[in-house]
Parts: sequence; structure tokens; C-alpha cells
Amino acid sequence: MIVDEGVMVEIVRPGTGEPVADGEVGEVVVTTFNPVYPLIRFATGDLSAVLAGPSPCGRTNMRIKGWMGRADQTTKVKGMFVHPSQVARVAARHPEILKPRLEVESRDNVDEMTLRCEVSAGTEALAAEIAATLQAVCKVRGRVVFAEPGELPNDGKVIADLRSYR
Repeated sequence: MIVDEGVMVEIVRPGTGEPVADGEVGEVVVTTFNPVYPLIRFATGDLSAVLAGPSPCGRTNMRIKGWMGRADQTTKVKGMFVHPSQVARVAARHPEILKPRLEVESRDNVDEMTLRCEVSAGTEALAAEIAATLQAVCKVRGRVVFAEPGELPNDGKVIADLRSYR
């Protein structure tokens, strides 16, 4: 999909509004300066990614992959709503976190959440600090697992609900 020249499109991390790198999946945010119906940083709720390089047809404007899912990832864990913005607040309090991803699972009908964090070097003390922040912000206890930079999936999800609903 080639973006129209009269529209400004950004791809941002859901819950934060921070721009992501080209090729990384994020939420589509649109700005139009139409005097009749202006939109300033309108979050569409849709996920997409910027495609690098020119179009095969020769047009040079920004291209996006198209629709890749929904950005609203709010989920309920142990009766409490958890929002992507809360995960972003946890990450903001710990600059060591390069990229967070909260995964929610159910074991024996009990919700469990795990915050997977890409970090350069993680320690048990850092994991304990992040877990305490996670509980303070989300009001639900969760565990923290570290991942190498680039290890988490590039799917635009800040919260991944892995529970199966049969």
C-alpha cells in the first residue's frame, strides 16, 4: 500500500505512541491537514509496518504492508484489566529494557503473566526490581524473563494473550 502524499502516516508502538523502526510492526497513526475534517495523530487501532525501498511501479512515497491485525491488546488477568500503556510505564521506569512483551497464559485455570524483556545484560536483582514495578503498576503479580536483543517477535504486540478459549 502506498501512502497518499497528502497524509502523514506514522507506525508507533501500541500504548506508547513512540515511533518504531522501519520494518517493525506497530500501530498506524494518521495525520491529515484537511481544513474540513482535520485529524491530528489519529490512532487507527490497526497494525502495519513500513516497507523499505521504492514501489515496483516507480512511486517513491512511503509504503506500508497493509493490515496486520489490531493494536488493542488490553486483556484481563486475575480480574484486573492490563493495558499496553501499563507495560510501557514499567519499561519506562527501567531503561535497561529495550523491548517489553507481556505474555498471559492459563495453567490449571489460573492466569499467569510473564513480562519478557529484551535486555543487554540481566541480573536476578534487576528481574526482582522489574517484577516489583510490574505488580505496582498493573496490580497483578507476574514473573520477569529476560531475552536477548532481537529475540522477541516482531508482531507489534505489547501484550500477547496465549490462553486458549474453548
